[in-house]
Amino acid sequence: MKLNYINKLSWVLIIFILIIGFYNILHYDPLYGYDAEAHYNYVDHFSRYLPHQINLPDIENTREFFNPPIGYLVPSIAQVLCRNILTSQTLLEDCRPIYATVSQIVQLLLYLLSIFVNIKTISLFFENKKNVTFEYLLLVSLMAVNYKTIVQIRGETYILFFMSILLYLFLKTEKNNFEFKIITFLGLGITIGLLALSRQWAFLLFPGFFILIFFINKYQKKKYFNLIFSSFFVGFIFSSWFYFSLLFRYGSFTSFNKEHIGFSFFNQPLSFYIPDFSDLFLMFTEPIRPNFSNQFLTILYSDFWGDYWGYFSFTSRNLEEGRNQLLIGEYLGRVNLFSFFATVFFIFCFINFRKFHKQIIFSRYITLSITISFFGYLWFLISYPELPTGDTIKATYMVQFFNLLLIPSTIKLVNFRESKHVIYNPLILYFTFIFLHNFSSYLSHFPYRF
Repeated sequence: MKLNYINKLSWVLIIFILIIGFYNILHYDPLYGYDAEAHYNYVDHFSRYLPHQINLPDIENTREFFNPPIGYLVPSIAQVLCRNILTSQTLLEDCRPIYATVSQIVQLLLYLLSIFVNIKTISLFFENKKNVTFEYLLLVSLMAVNYKTIVQIRGETYILFFMSILLYLFLKTEKNNFEFKIITFLGLGITIGLLALSRQWAFLLFPGFFILIFFINKYQKKKYFNLIFSSFFVGFIFSSWFYFSLLFRYGSFTSFNKEHIGFSFFNQPLSFYIPDFSDLFLMFTEPIRPNFSNQFLTILYSDFWGDYWGYFSFTSRNLEEGRNQLLIGEYLGRVNLFSFFATVFFIFCFINFRKFHKQIIFSRYITLSITISFFGYLWFLISYPELPTGDTIKATYMVQFFNLLLIPSTIKLVNFRESKHVIYNPLILYFTFIFLHNFSSYLSHFPYRF
């Protein structure tokens, strides 16, 4: 495709993403989100002590007590401002819709900024010699999980934003041969600290940096070692206070609201790992709860592309019977079916990424972080089994994993554009078809909320 045509299509995709984002803000109350009441309780407690002190909630205040505070900072500040402006006998309740909307707007902005930074990162990967905007925007626009995540009050949106900055800074340091500069390790360190204060899932992004030490060539090993350990020391100083507070209060750096029973594959039934044939059929016909309860891959796949748990549709109003559940289930089945080849494409690009770019440390980090995020999440689900429903199997929890997959997928798609039009053009048509067909799954199905 010609450059002018690509640029125009890129603007069309940006407009669509904006339309989806603002539509969902107008039609989705974060109170419908995962564990929403507990997140609201976190905000209400946290904001009660601002701006005079930082007082983190205990387990008596909210079951989400173990979460770091970054994701709650914006709604808490909005709550403080609201209660000083409004005059009401029920300020706590009256301010909730206001700080919820403020949070959604800020998180949409952060999501757009993360898209911008990721485009800059992939451009830098190509030495800023290729236009990658359209390909990245097309692929990221397909991800229903992102649209659901950014309109809930939770920390995963902040992971996406700070992760994009981390990837850009790391690739830039590699381009500069890991030269040790104060501004470099401070930038990396503060970003690492902010990630750690966003959500505990972010820790799955960190091991890859230390594993890379074994793959750095001997001429760069010392510089890399100094840079990474200095950066993580800054990150530790910046964020460790929260995790020490968990240790002092609950006896663990990584406290959770469920009991850790130890890792054993026998913690989960066989169906968790291997769904039977009838459940695979349901994945493409009616992929919505309570079908294939507590099955890892079928639920994760269906929640990534669609809305397995029903939190974006009317089914969350009445989980036992649902409303429009049959119609929604049939549609989401088609979403899963038509998106299957896109999933294969993402996996193919991930497997081939390091093979074709094995001299680039950044590419090795991406493949490591994708792998560690996936298996780290699997370890969590096995160690903290939620039987019989599998309530903790939600794509939003691993939104970093899905968005990391976009890096090798975009790079492969750009390479196809440069060398294999016979593959590139059908792929673009296919992804465009998916976007149009799946469009309804990107939108909240609740009525206008104001």
